[in-house]
Amino acid sequence: MEIIQSRHNPLFKQLHKLATQRRERLKTQQTLLDGAHLLASALDALWPIAQLIVTEGGLAEAELATLCRRSGAPVVVFDAALFKELTELPSPTGVLALINVAASPPMRRDGLCLLLDGVQDPGNVGSILRTAAAAGVDQVLLSPGCADVWSPKVLRAGMGAHFLLNLVERADLQAFATAFQGRIAATLLDASIDLYAADLAGDLALVVGAEGHGVSPGLAALATLRLRIPMAAGLESLNVGAAAAICLFERVRQVGIRPAL
Repeated sequence: MEIIQSRHNPLFKQLHKLATQRRERLKTQQTLLDGAHLLASALDALWPIAQLIVTEGGLAEAELATLCRRSGAPVVVFDAALFKELTELPSPTGVLALINVAASPPMRRDGLCLLLDGVQDPGNVGSILRTAAAAGVDQVLLSPGCADVWSPKVLRAGMGAHFLLNLVERADLQAFATAFQGRIAATLLDASIDLYAADLAGDLALVVGAEGHGVSPGLAALATLRLRIPMAAGLESLNVGAAAAICLFERVRQVGIRPAL
């Protein structure tokens, strides 16, 4: 079996760009899944795998060998040192999967939607996506200022949530909010009500804002339900991921859980 060892290899160059450049991911509409867990999540969701990149050591592991067979995708073997340049993990997993990114679907006008307004930290975005999938969110919309939802860091933090959610990138959140047939809820301090006193049933779009700056003024002006999470004196806000989780699961407490559409 041929093992690719050169940085001048065209496939290596392409994969390196995908691993490090948002512009390349946008241009090609492709990204990389790093590790067995993400690969298994994609396969469980019947997501097509375009190509697998493995090391000799990875291919020798029973779990990875099984996943390779499940995928039915062509397999390319990279030298371990070269493979390490494609991953940010301190201990490379031995497998990368090249996939095509799904095109953004039409924006919904009903259901339970989550709007990320300039959330820039990849870890926060991925964690929020994982929570959204668990809470049965129908659609997640991300403003142009958000972290790249298909970046390796967001994918790792999402732990497979990407394959269970309806994702709309670079969305015009104000246009969405104007057309949405339900209420627009936002986590805000001014003129807000206690989250646990709010009725979250029915069609609802929940807005969570950027780290540090919160919800943008334009979206705040469109909010018909202004929510405040009660907390002990001395603190004004929570991490955006924690705030999103608290709000979404208060909705779950009130109306129950249903699978994301």
